[in-house]
Amino acid sequence: MRGVRTARWTTPEDIVASTRQLWDSGALLRARFEGAALFPYELRLRQPGVADMGEQFEAVRAWIGALAVGDRERRGYGYDLVWRAVNHRQLGRNNIPVAAVIPSVEDALRMIGRAADARLFDRLAGATLEAFPALRAWLGSQPLKLLDHADAWERVLAVLHWFVAHPLPGIYLRQLDIEGVDTKFIESRRGLLTELLDQVLPAGAMLANTSGVGQFETRFGLVSKPALIRFRMLDPGHFIGGLSDLTVPVAQFATLDTRVERVFVTENEVNALAFPPVRSGMVVFGGGYGIDRLAQTGWLHDRELLYWGDIDTHGFAILDRLRANLPHVRSLLMDAQTLHVHARLWGQEDPDKRYTGELGRLTDAEHQLFIELCDNIHGERLRMEQERVGYRWALAAIRNA
Repeated sequence: MRGVRTARWTTPEDIVASTRQLWDSGALLRARFEGAALFPYELRLRQPGVADMGEQFEAVRAWIGALAVGDRERRGYGYDLVWRAVNHRQLGRNNIPVAAVIPSVEDALRMIGRAADARLFDRLAGATLEAFPALRAWLGSQPLKLLDHADAWERVLAVLHWFVAHPLPGIYLRQLDIEGVDTKFIESRRGLLTELLDQVLPAGAMLANTSGVGQFETRFGLVSKPALIRFRMLDPGHFIGGLSDLTVPVAQFATLDTRVERVFVTENEVNALAFPPVRSGMVVFGGGYGIDRLAQTGWLHDRELLYWGDIDTHGFAILDRLRANLPHVRSLLMDAQTLHVHARLWGQEDPDKRYTGELGRLTDAEHQLFIELCDNIHGERLRMEQERVGYRWALAAIRNA
């Protein structure tokens, strides 16, 4: 019974744990950095009641003794105990602690063994503010993040200095010449560097409407690795230097000098590799919603263009998106007959990843099938992946397209 009751009383370890929470939340360093009025910091104690005084007097005395050992008067730092007089019918008047007050941030830091970390923060924050006063608010809001990167902070500042001196440089990340900094250093800290550069660079040194780690190069004017398009020539008469299967940057594909008359786009790699010969034909390996890459290809407007995607909500969404830039594209093997002929091969879409938006560029037949899929008319979350279409069925459709 005694153990059950005393377990409710605040221990010195509880006081330290509460103080450690102030560190873990960043509040301690923030108060130190900003001079915020966090201290003196008072922690109310869970204490024995009057009944406990009579029933567990020795346990209460031991509890008080344990708290007193951690008192600032005994240790030279830590917390001060706040006492209150309690009157007991048999025991008379006794003083018990009701609160622990940590008078300063320095006491709190010593209690949890973080004084050295705080001094390191002071040094790094001072150097940061001297170089980039605009980072004051960031340091106040993210003090622990600075310490997380303490070993690399000098190099982080070197990167900031470089971008301030070379706004929108127009070179590859590999070409940055910063002492002690290599490509991997920046690549592994894109998130941190984005936060900091957003604060220290003027608006004109960043590209608007770009955000996120994946947009680091674009946002800060570096040259990104070019997006690529892979394609196969389906007619030997149109091979390029004897090559039929090529992968080129999107910009080069947009200026490709070819006289092919029919261009097929398919999402599945094996489908593209197994695509049959087609007179004056080419097959492009699609990229899902990255199909927008084809929008830069003006010569596609003058060619017969066919898209073969999955018969599911996303397949029709990608087709609709492709038509935004290339309105003459026709669908291939995305019809009700193909769906029903292959009923034994149907699969299901992930319930949380189905496309549920409006599609305004589908033909009547395509839109009808899309609605039927959305409404689960033929089966729950039905999908027919293009690689499941029978090869002979696909060959016949390609010949008759």
